[in-house]
Amino acid sequence: MSSFRFEQGPIRPPSEASSLLLRITRNCPWNRCEFCHTYKGQRFERRTVDEVKRDIDRMKEAASEVKALSWQLGLGGEINPILIHYLFQASPSQDYALQSIGFWLYHGGKNVFLQDADSLILETNQIVEILRYLKQTFPSIERITTYARAKTISKKSVEELKSLAEAGLSRIHIGLETGFDPLLQYVKKGVSAHEHIEAGRKVKAAGLSLSEYVILGLGGKKMWREHAIETAKVLNQINPDFIRVRTLKVLKSMPLYQKIEHGDFILLTEDEIIEEERLLIETLNGITSTFVSDHILNLLEEVEGKLPEEKERMLGIIDRYLSLPEGERKRYRLGRRLGLFRSLNDLTNIELREEVERIFQEIHSHPSKDFDQFISSLMESFL
Repeated sequence: MSSFRFEQGPIRPPSEASSLLLRITRNCPWNRCEFCHTYKGQRFERRTVDEVKRDIDRMKEAASEVKALSWQLGLGGEINPILIHYLFQASPSQDYALQSIGFWLYHGGKNVFLQDADSLILETNQIVEILRYLKQTFPSIERITTYARAKTISKKSVEELKSLAEAGLSRIHIGLETGFDPLLQYVKKGVSAHEHIEAGRKVKAAGLSLSEYVILGLGGKKMWREHAIETAKVLNQINPDFIRVRTLKVLKSMPLYQKIEHGDFILLTEDEIIEEERLLIETLNGITSTFVSDHILNLLEEVEGKLPEEKERMLGIIDRYLSLPEGERKRYRLGRRLGLFRSLNDLTNIELREEVERIFQEIHSHPSKDFDQFISSLMESFL
């Protein structure tokens, strides 16, 4: 089984949950962002093309083994739930590579995500060679995506990015976080709003799909308004295919936590974050992006839609939440953080409401229990 082992990094976007993870760099070349803890204490390394190719070969061998196992179990070579259960439950000692490949094949074997934080920092010709080898080895692949820093992309030409698209790269995920330069500097993002715009436009010009990520709440009490408005202005100039929002949750392992401890950074309440999100959406104009809320930390998951046609509907959802009595907003927050609520309509779901109400009353019946601290602890469990 050990011959099938290949490297996989720690994270990928939620939208890549069923993708095969191919690690072509290790960790993050910048690794100074104060709101991130993922790669802290880890050294960045570029993997060689030969290393990555060997991993692709092992993936191919693992795929053959999974299919052979299906025949051995009497499943006729089919990759079905019975086989996946066997790989993950009935035989937990199985090589993780077989579990990973089996899960990927079960979901069609079509999507691949290149890891880690800034895959495009490799030389363009090296990435092209990897992409071509990957598609040659797995002809079923239809979409290949990756994270990349705007700083890195801004240094590549449109022609280089086009060559990546021609070799099989489909989409680039960029952490914009904010378009407000003072805030970019404050959280040590290492890139300017201008560079974000330049990078985003290059990706679009190359014919690649573009996802830009925004961190709701990143401006704190001091810069929330500028964060929302200036971020929208940057996005208006890029017009990415997707705008994906993430809600800030600060852990003790993040450098930003020290600024909170010293009173320099004051967190927004969840309701204030929703007001910030409203201002962000309201200021998005002249673009055709899809606004996506695909993360469990986001309070209003249902605030999603195509711009500009669904803008008013999204703002309406936010206004509906903000107009609720305080007690109802607290109950919705609790239901959402417990994983029971996914939309405001769930407040009227009798079964779900009863469970939330039971826990709500339990919290408030104990003077030692703080509601906001309880919510915060639930959110920490998601990271």
